[in-house]
Amino acid sequence: MSSVHASIDLTFGATFVGIQVAGVLLGTSTMQAWYYYTHSKDKNFLPALVATVLVFDFIHQALICHTGYTYLVSFYNELAKLETVVWSLLAQVLFSGLTALAVQGFQTYRISMLSGNLNKVVLGNKLWLPVVVGSFVLAEFVCLLTFAIIALMRVKTFEELSAELKGLSIAVNALAAAGDLLIAGILTLLLQRAKTGYRSSDTMINKLTIFAVNTGTLSSLCAVASLVSILAAPNTFIYISFFFSMGRLYTNTLLATLNARKSIRDAAEGVNTRNADNVSLPSGLKHGASSSLVFQHTKDTRISIQVNATREYISDLERDMGVMVAREDSRHDQVEEEELAEFVLMSSQGDAASCLSSPIECTAV
Repeated sequence: MSSVHASIDLTFGATFVGIQVAGVLLGTSTMQAWYYYTHSKDKNFLPALVATVLVFDFIHQALICHTGYTYLVSFYNELAKLETVVWSLLAQVLFSGLTALAVQGFQTYRISMLSGNLNKVVLGNKLWLPVVVGSFVLAEFVCLLTFAIIALMRVKTFEELSAELKGLSIAVNALAAAGDLLIAGILTLLLQRAKTGYRSSDTMINKLTIFAVNTGTLSSLCAVASLVSILAAPNTFIYISFFFSMGRLYTNTLLATLNARKSIRDAAEGVNTRNADNVSLPSGLKHGASSSLVFQHTKDTRISIQVNATREYISDLERDMGVMVAREDSRHDQVEEEELAEFVLMSSQGDAASCLSSPIECTAV
């Protein structure tokens, strides 16, 4: 691609805009990271993951700033040098890919945990979902790594870059868009299948579903925009401006997901509080279950509700959902719903507790 024959607005102007947008998104992710470290009590790998993607983002921002300074300041009025590809423009691809690999790998891990605990929900095999998603993630990173290695070793001008690596650029953006949409779709499917019929946990799952779709769509749209720019305007740098922001969107997606856990959990607990005087029975128990309700009035106007369900139904529910459905009283209801909420929000714990108890007893005071 010849920058001499293309408008400066659509080449280095677009690059400049991309650098500024990436900088703003880096500031946003930094603020989100500060909030995460000051409010989160995570003791697992998540704090290290957040630190890792932030390091990648800062290195990436330094590289693209070097690119912008070199072309707009150091090479000012030197058209011959504007034809050459600065090393930092090629190296930044690697760190953007590392950020995408880390975040998409985490999302794949969430899918693995959810599908493992909701076993036999989809096609009876709990392993194929993370395998499919992981294949897209690894394929995207391999393409990015190949792009960076070939570009750093052989590419000297933009014409060579376009001639040798346009196909890889298209593949990277196509795989990124497909992978993000696949992750959002599978998370939506698994979250919907995780519904228990209890209003608080179902409210939480609905919010998580909307959140997963919104965050996945954002990065997918950026990848699609970069892909369309390569195909529709190959002699411009518009696609580069979109690519600069893709890593930032992954980081912001990760941090937004982690920081949203408390607000989503609080919303679910709010539903629990508003319905404290009413027992919320799982919708599954209302249909197809052998049950009986016994209401007993005591002197202090307490109402005792006992639900006797068959062990067979409980076993089926536990097998499909991978969660504890046995309950002794309303306090246990709340504790177990919170355990389910924490598992779905984090998807980073071991198998959910599973035990059988019959009859099920729910007591409302």
